[in-house]
Amino acid sequence: MKLLEYTPFDRVNVFLDQLNLGDCTIRGSLEAFSCKHAGNDRRLSISLEHEILDYLGKSSDSDPPSPVEHLSCRSSRKTLIYLVLTLGHMYPDYDFSSAVRAHLFFKEEDMESFKQMVDNYLSEASRLWAARNEGSSLLDSMTKAIDEVIKIRECDIYSYNPDSDGDPFLEKGAIWSVNFFFYNRKLKRVVSFRCCCTSKFAGDDFLAGALSDGEEEDALIDMDI
Repeated sequence: MKLLEYTPFDRVNVFLDQLNLGDCTIRGSLEAFSCKHAGNDRRLSISLEHEILDYLGKSSDSDPPSPVEHLSCRSSRKTLIYLVLTLGHMYPDYDFSSAVRAHLFFKEEDMESFKQMVDNYLSEASRLWAARNEGSSLLDSMTKAIDEVIKIRECDIYSYNPDSDGDPFLEKGAIWSVNFFFYNRKLKRVVSFRCCCTSKFAGDDFLAGALSDGEEEDALIDMDI
């Protein structure tokens, strides 16, 4: 995956960089990645592919229908691998190469969940944006920027919701964090949005959480790709 520079994201990223909301701080960013392998991506991609196939190979014909049956489709496995590789580039200090947790990815039906996230978590930030930008909407500005880069209507949208035991985004004083991915198969491009709100009363250690070391055999369950 290669980080792509797009100026449409600049205004939003500058605004969400250390946004002071009094008792808490919001940090967020939009980033775009090419799905072309770079650096160690090819090696990691092959490793993840083998991990998925090994898991699928454990199922027998007599077993009940598997909730990961869809991962037998190569395009679905590629999507999962692209998302994991994107996470690795977003958070280079964390190792996503083991225990692929497919059940922590959720495919969204449309943009509504993203809009609800902005309404629920960025309402105060939206008011500040409007005050600083002649009444314009933060959601509309974000949507326009994402669409300009990746064509939302052609995208599959995913959210990533790690559990409390293996949250690589958890930091000391974190109140909430969100992670969305827009994947355009035709363009072979992924746009990510990450955002975290931290309390000023709990220190400044950013992203202090770490992935759990244990491997879970059912980690590939329930991903809807």
